[in-house]
Amino acid sequence: MSREQLARRQAALIAALHGTGPVPDGFDERLVRAAADALARKRAGAVAMHWPQLRHEFGPKWTDEFRRWAVGRVGHGALRDGWDFARTYVDRLGEGARLELAEREVVWRYDGVRPPRRRWAPALRRVGRTVLVQIGGRVLRLGRARV
Repeated sequence: MSREQLARRQAALIAALHGTGPVPDGFDERLVRAAADALARKRAGAVAMHWPQLRHEFGPKWTDEFRRWAVGRVGHGALRDGWDFARTYVDRLGEGARLELAEREVVWRYDGVRPPRRRWAPALRRVGRTVLVQIGGRVLRLGRARV
């Protein structure tokens, strides 16, 4: 098998594991699907560690909701995956998860494409009756959160 053929087979297997392509010939479909399921659960667990309020918001449905969202999306790390997920469901989130998202957004710049970069200028976000202010790398919560 040439390097090009091997590279194509590897790319096809990765696509199948991400849910963006069929299981390549010569692979046991049941085993590939089991591996894809395990990787999706691992990814959901990593995001949950970085975004505890977001995970709490979905309760026992977290893993299924995240996996449904993640199908066809290549992972970019737990921080970015959680951020993208939270932005997708922001209208469904309660105050705790929205505060968690707002806190990330006052500390980091993230456009959904490039990796997050730390903010140097002051930033401000409002969630309900709470205002988050980032000045000099410190985040201050003003008002009262009902979390």
